[in-house]
Amino acid sequence: MSKKAALGKGLGSLIPQTEDPEIGASTVVTNIAINLIHPNPNQPRKTFKEEALTELADSIKQQGIIQPIIVEKDGGRYNIIAGERRFRAARMAGLFEIPVIIRKYTDEEKLEAALIENIQREDLNAIEEAQGYHMLMRTLNLNQDEVAQKVGKKRSTVANSLRLLNLPEDIQASLAEGRITAGHARTLLSVVNPSDMRILYSRILNDSLSVRESERQAATLNNGVRNTAPPPEPAAKVANPEISRMEQQFIDALGTKVSVKGGLKKGKIEISYFSLDDLERIYDIITGSDKH
Repeated sequence: MSKKAALGKGLGSLIPQTEDPEIGASTVVTNIAINLIHPNPNQPRKTFKEEALTELADSIKQQGIIQPIIVEKDGGRYNIIAGERRFRAARMAGLFEIPVIIRKYTDEEKLEAALIENIQREDLNAIEEAQGYHMLMRTLNLNQDEVAQKVGKKRSTVANSLRLLNLPEDIQASLAEGRITAGHARTLLSVVNPSDMRILYSRILNDSLSVRESERQAATLNNGVRNTAPPPEPAAKVANPEISRMEQQFIDALGTKVSVKGGLKKGKIEISYFSLDDLERIYDIITGSDKH
């Protein structure tokens, strides 16, 4: 099987079991000094959980590295194609050399090997997975159907994952860090008005909303946008940085639309609510009833 034909059939197919005249037997395992091995600059995974790495490092201290790392030689160094997590744990465990399989890859194969290894891992966070799909599309000029074929996923799975990259960067960071779930993220994407998305995001964080409750509140916010939101009032808000800052703090604290109208000396504050439950929630926050 050619390397080109192997694409899309999993990581194993990118490590042929036949002789390669350029580098010898493809499955020969060689021990290489760890300081000669370098991470893949195009590694899709950006976050490696410290606790999980520590556990793997402890296992490596006891049993060694069971599965060799796949590398490509680049002058006097070796670049990781697949196995960066094992490499990091081995370095943490204090190993001076590690077992590797040396291969030659096209840029296409390097990216796919790294992506397949990572996407098939359960602990890859949702943003890393979406970024991996996007990298495949951009680098290899693929559409969503072709990406889905290569990684063995449904097209809808790839499409829904890629949508997460439409979220603001701080919300993406919250998803990557586990502060919100992918279900919360998809609910936020369903909110029509960007300011309402911010409101719901604050509620999810501050009130620990479930995904189902987030969906209910998203529907309420969207209904307000479509049916009851008053038309904008041009020039009603003074574009003063201090007032804008305080307005955002009100929004974050109350988890709803807040408009500060006026100047530094006088004005008014408008607080919006979208249901009786919403009004009672805001009342409890303002009066401090939710703390008793």
